[in-house]
Amino acid sequence: MQLGMVGLGRMGANLVRRLMAAGHECVVHDVSDEAVDQMAAEGATPAHSLEELVAALEPPRNIWVMIPAAYVGSTVEQLA
Repeated sequence: MQLGMVGLGRMGANLVRRLMAAGHECVVHDVSDEAVDQMAAEGATPAHSLEELVAALEPPRNIWVMIPAAYVGSTVEQLA
């Protein structure tokens, strides 16, 4: 399965690690380029913008948003 993850804090990054260990392909994005690069070094596909994230995912796209609640609405609008 291919999955996009937005938000690579402690929870998001660890979820990506577990998903990849189970054989899933993960495309990752975070506001921190350092966090994206770290997950890329561990085997995830990096996306330094939401546009890159969407472009890297094959339809139907599955995106997990793991960010603070205050930013969820605007992020989901941008993804849509």
